[in-house]
Amino acid sequence: MVQKYQSPVRVYKHPFELIMAAYERRFPTCPLIPMFVDSDTVNEFKSEDGAIHVIERRCKLDIDAPRLLKKIAGVDYVYFVQKNSLNSRERTLHIEAHNETFSNRVIINEHCCYTVHPENEDWTCFEQSASLDIKSFFGFESTVEKIAMKQYTSNIKKGKEIIEYYLRQLEEEGITFVPRWTPPSIAPSSETSSSCKKQAASLAVVVPDTAQAEGLASEALGTPTGPPEPVAGTPDDKLDADYIKRYLGDLTPLQESCLIRLRQWLQETHKGKIPKDEHILRFLRARDFNIDKAREIMCQSLTWRKQHQVDYILDTWSPPQVLQDYYAGGWHHHDKDGRPLYVLRLGQMDTKGLVRALGEEALLRYVLSINEEGLRRCEENTKVFGRPISSWTCLVDLEGLNMRHLWRPGVKALLRIIEVVEANYPETLGRLLILRAPRVFPVLWTLVSPFIDDNTRRKFLIYAGNDYQGPGGLLDYIDKEIIPDFLSGECMCEVPEGGLVPKSLYRTAEELENEDLRLWTETIYQSASVFKGAPHEILIQIVDASSVITWDFDVCKGDIVFNIYHSKRSPQPPKKDSLGAHSITSPGGNNVQLIDRVWQLGRDYSMVESPLICKEGESVQGSHVTRWPGFYILQWRFHSMPACAATNLPRVDDVLASLQVSSHKCKVMYYTEVIGSEDFRGSMTSLESSHSGFSQLSAATTSSSQSQASSMISR
Repeated sequence: MVQKYQSPVRVYKHPFELIMAAYERRFPTCPLIPMFVDSDTVNEFKSEDGAIHVIERRCKLDIDAPRLLKKIAGVDYVYFVQKNSLNSRERTLHIEAHNETFSNRVIINEHCCYTVHPENEDWTCFEQSASLDIKSFFGFESTVEKIAMKQYTSNIKKGKEIIEYYLRQLEEEGITFVPRWTPPSIAPSSETSSSCKKQAASLAVVVPDTAQAEGLASEALGTPTGPPEPVAGTPDDKLDADYIKRYLGDLTPLQESCLIRLRQWLQETHKGKIPKDEHILRFLRARDFNIDKAREIMCQSLTWRKQHQVDYILDTWSPPQVLQDYYAGGWHHHDKDGRPLYVLRLGQMDTKGLVRALGEEALLRYVLSINEEGLRRCEENTKVFGRPISSWTCLVDLEGLNMRHLWRPGVKALLRIIEVVEANYPETLGRLLILRAPRVFPVLWTLVSPFIDDNTRRKFLIYAGNDYQGPGGLLDYIDKEIIPDFLSGECMCEVPEGGLVPKSLYRTAEELENEDLRLWTETIYQSASVFKGAPHEILIQIVDASSVITWDFDVCKGDIVFNIYHSKRSPQPPKKDSLGAHSITSPGGNNVQLIDRVWQLGRDYSMVESPLICKEGESVQGSHVTRWPGFYILQWRFHSMPACAATNLPRVDDVLASLQVSSHKCKVMYYTEVIGSEDFRGSMTSLESSHSGFSQLSAATTSSSQSQASSMISR
């Protein structure tokens, strides 16, 4: 397996030329890197004007590896070839390196780049990427991989430290400025030089001036601006190392790389909007930074959020009065680490009464709104405390818990809630304090604990009786002045006291079933199955030309081809039989075919857009401005792997790939709407428009206003 590394953008607040002077002091050897023994110049080239300088070095490294492994390999040192290409005119340095030793067994490639900061010409940016591919190594492949990754990670950490060390060394020698390169035959006069500096300075402040103008405009409109926040990434949506430390926390180089690579994948498949970096990081942490596993559960969660409109739950859903009166939980200040604190008086809550009065799904929706509010509070506390806060603390008071809380439908509802929260809000619970646990608690814990992730369970602290008042108790985690009054504290807590739900509010099983069905199926999206040879099609009738057909769909499984056709006559309605040629039903969604098999393309109907191939996991938004009235057919078709061009026989890779798609079945979740052209504010670029994202989760990382406009259309 190829190991890859991608760094964030590191910013040095020094001019490019001074950074280059510090960088050159690393050669021929660097005492700050013990493994870097020596280097020899192999090739060197300088252009006549001195702007281009290419130097190739052979570097000698003493790898910290077991003596036995060195003896088996038959080498004491490892040699790398490094090629540095400096362009003083463009103010860039590109560094390429690869291993010379064992190049037929191990392939290591590295690329680094120093460039001028795009918004400040007196700052310098640095990026690096690398890949490691071990073909074979005398049976020690896994050992060599671990050694290589350990050594590389160690050197990455020292990179910034080394540059700063030589910058201090230059400063001690009185070197604080290195002039820029100028053509030797056209030396600028002092007046010209001054003019250039003024022009450069004006260019460097274009963005701040624009931001200031926007701030003044918002102030004039009465919009509070507050202190400026750093953007979610450097230009081109690249993450900055300082931003990661400020908003996401201290990550190892490899963890930073996982975040950046997964974020890049999302940008490619969900062009336009992507989830916030904090959200991506939670899923990575939940799967120990295994990119493939994190990507799988995150895509499932993002589709779930979109299907059930979870992004808008705080703005569009109000909890019933019964919940407001009898649900004994609420937010209460924050703990000593700055995490939002949620207090739940479970022992005082009538779980049976709430389930009988509201149903399981209403309780679940309320818990989801609590989690969404928790995410919002974490963002606010990150700004208030000036450090990353990505989780909250939950304090659960179990005084009053008894066997009535173990009512079977109530436990079933609790397990359902735990399942949904675990799948969609990983790593959001920083600490769970369980206080005054009674004797019946072990029974409840036995039922619940198997459904809780191991990482989450390690955050549980359980206190029986009044143990929470002693050493290692509540005072270690919560300031004394905010301990709730019902826990012998001094702070009046506004969390409802709960109590028994009046039986007059109970509803029949039929009423609850209908209510649950209504709540959890309140979605504008529909699901459909797409089979090989059986596409899914929907019909849209257009009366007025120049209307706009908009769509928003996710490819949940498999790869599909999306087409739009036009016909002057209406297709025959699909047959009602579930096994007929025109209609196939399945548990995961319906399948409808409208285009009759006897219809001929170009005679009975025409294609109005180029086909769009959509991969599994992609989310697509777009629009089409209709030219003629009539009937438009939106089609999702199974995407077959192409056969080899040189022969009619399919390739082995194609056959294996097709077998991976279970039963040749794909699944899409879609929403369409027809809008008058005068009311349409979104994209007019049809299938060229954006691959969409998830509004609430992606507000800080949205890079496409066009995508945002399309997203508004499909709410």
